[in-house]
Amino acid sequence: MNTAITELINKVPTGLLIGDQWKESSTGETFDVFNPATEEKLATIASATSQDATEALDAACHAAYKNKGWVETPARERAEILRRAYELVAERAEDFAQLMTLEMGKPLAEAHGEVKYGAEFLRWFSEETVRNYGRYVNTPEGTNRILTSRKPVGPCLLITPWNFPLAMATRKVAPAIAAGCTMILKPARLTPLTAQYFAQTMLDAGLPYGVLNVVPSASASAISAPLLADSRLRKVSFTGSTEVGKKLLEQASANVLRTSMELGGNAPFIVFDDADIDDAVNGAMGAKMRNMGQACTAANRFIVHESVAEEFTEKFTEKIRQMKVGNGMDEGVTCGPLIEKKAQEQMSEKVADAVAHGARIVVGGHAIDGAGYFFEPTVLANVPAEASVIREEIFGPIAPIMTFSDEYEAYRMANNTEYGLASYVYTKDYQRQLRAADHLEFGLVGWNAGVISNAAAPFGGVKHSGLGREGAAEGIDEYTYTQYIGVKDPYAL
Repeated sequence: MNTAITELINKVPTGLLIGDQWKESSTGETFDVFNPATEEKLATIASATSQDATEALDAACHAAYKNKGWVETPARERAEILRRAYELVAERAEDFAQLMTLEMGKPLAEAHGEVKYGAEFLRWFSEETVRNYGRYVNTPEGTNRILTSRKPVGPCLLITPWNFPLAMATRKVAPAIAAGCTMILKPARLTPLTAQYFAQTMLDAGLPYGVLNVVPSASASAISAPLLADSRLRKVSFTGSTEVGKKLLEQASANVLRTSMELGGNAPFIVFDDADIDDAVNGAMGAKMRNMGQACTAANRFIVHESVAEEFTEKFTEKIRQMKVGNGMDEGVTCGPLIEKKAQEQMSEKVADAVAHGARIVVGGHAIDGAGYFFEPTVLANVPAEASVIREEIFGPIAPIMTFSDEYEAYRMANNTEYGLASYVYTKDYQRQLRAADHLEFGLVGWNAGVISNAAAPFGGVKHSGLGREGAAEGIDEYTYTQYIGVKDPYAL
């Protein structure tokens, strides 16, 4: 590594944040973090054990419930901490962006975009902290008054994925802080450096020790299993695969934990015959190729009206051909590596399966030899519904195109999946847009827009894509419960 990168990595704490200190694992275990573009080792991080996880929960409970603990901290004080954190993340934007590019691979320009997006959750929830309203009304009979308040749900386990290592942390940590909860954050094994640096930034912003504890680990189950079995934990928020999410839900049921699950996706991108094709192509690039397709909201199936399919495919393919594949730290790169070797191999398998089912490779379709886990941005045409790229979440830079002839056929094709996170619709007909929203079974619908995530918008899916919402006013509700106090009406006889 060059000197600048070494200096950056040296800013990142490599221990576990438990209570008031960064410390080694209880057993001294560690794991290595690698750059997917070069396969070079970046850092060695302490690997938390089940004992460490329990100690982190001890610290979270102590911080929450000690005399004048975190749950009693005034809302304005919590809000000011979040605002300072927002400002510090903005000040450290270059550090955060480079860390994400180094450990995750996304082009540096995209990493800067994630810094802005992730920081917005800190700013948004700094403003929502003081607006966590209850209500005070008469009962219909006039005999009592109804007084309600929103209270913090309690210590939370937050499990974040590798693909958006800053934004997924801020999207969970910020509302938990706003609500008055304490936390144990488990970052992804593949990309812990950003979360470690973010945790230190929160401390620098004035967050009291013990409110946020961080336990990176080579074994996710070593952290989640003992915590979910501990009755002191009151919530788990997870972003990741549906398979893992289902296991966590099963474990969480034993203690009837509050759960937020942001799971897999299989997003349809519908292009109707009246769509502005150039606009649709630009939207497709954002919806599909951002983060090298490694996003749960990524367009997974392009469902294009048969009358415009050829035009869309040609223009989309031309845009794909213009992408520059390489190390995200290099100037002009627009498509970085996949996260690991296994992901690269899965892309090759999916293309081979599609071709075996009769699909045609329009561009790309192959892994790139040499260091790093690169795969050519790929467009597939004439893809049948039976191909795995249609049935399964791709999580890579492969765009399969299907055609339809009837509006309601498009909706049936789009809904033919167990997932229900993001969807995209391109049409100039606003009445059709409304019909699409009525018929599509997805938590998110983009109307003539390929990138729709925003801190002020409620993010979440239906069906096997998860439970709950993150961001927006709904985001803080996920970390609170409603307490009702029945008060005798002072005028009642």
